[in-house]
Amino acid sequence: MNMESGLNTEHLEYIASPADEGARLDKVLATAWPEQSRSRIKSLIENGHLLLNDTPIAKMSYKVKSGDRFALEIPPAVAADPIAEKIALDILYEDDDLLVINKPAGMVVHPAAGNESGTLVNALLAHCGDSLSGIGGVKRPGIVHRLDKDTSGAMVVAKNDATHRALSTLFSEDKENIERAYIAVVWGVPRQIEGVIEGNIGRSPRNRKKMAVLRNGGKPALTRYKVLAKRDDSLASLVECRLLTGRTHQIRVHMTHLGHSLICDPVYGRSKLTQKFSKHVHEVLTGFEKQALHARTLGFLHPKTGNYVLTKAPLPEDLQELITCLDLPIGIV
Repeated sequence: MNMESGLNTEHLEYIASPADEGARLDKVLATAWPEQSRSRIKSLIENGHLLLNDTPIAKMSYKVKSGDRFALEIPPAVAADPIAEKIALDILYEDDDLLVINKPAGMVVHPAAGNESGTLVNALLAHCGDSLSGIGGVKRPGIVHRLDKDTSGAMVVAKNDATHRALSTLFSEDKENIERAYIAVVWGVPRQIEGVIEGNIGRSPRNRKKMAVLRNGGKPALTRYKVLAKRDDSLASLVECRLLTGRTHQIRVHMTHLGHSLICDPVYGRSKLTQKFSKHVHEVLTGFEKQALHARTLGFLHPKTGNYVLTKAPLPEDLQELITCLDLPIGIV
């Protein structure tokens, strides 16, 4: 079997549901992992990167059984090098080993199909030059962790291989020495002013393009939240969310699970614009076309100096306007 491993190898898992019973392997997995093309999945399977119930399988016509466990390993991309582009970066901290940037909403982190340019990686290559070459894989040089395209805020980037390895280990294994706090605007007000949301997160069995809290399977996820401000009519609140784990869409999924989805979240949110908001509030909400989420605080132990690096990313103007017009300001800058 030609299974590979490393910091940049991606692992996908899926447990077949009763609805998958009898369907072809390639069809089921293409639905389970829509971010991967069917041709890409076929190529990976043919090259020995798929396990069925811990056993290699390369038969595309296999008829899936309910309960089958699939594990797909995606090796690092080997596509052409991204092109350096002079794109302005909002740098919160920088030294010879790493930098922390305030990523704007709308910027994709690394090149992918349909987003080959204008990404954070393109900007980093221009800013850092040859020092990023090969770190973290051809298409993701220096990237230690990601933010969704429409989530703004603090991200750390490694400038050399040793720093990348150390930070990757820190983010995956040493949660006690990492501080990741987000500001979110959510519908309604949680019953408890502060608490911990616990629930395994994995691919939704109802919609493979979404993540969900699962009773069985998925990966453990913990989010600590605290209500910072709320509207008098309780239609919305400002919440700080601190990640104790780092799962895909974790805050968006956990807050939705709690019953308080992020305002304007196009995937997990539910529009409540029928409420009796003022004309100005309605206009701001209508024009805010992304989830109201910002990575405000990022703190970690510097892998070389041992000093604690603490950065705070100012809120973008549109999110600040949303908070203000909803009467939720608490002096955050």
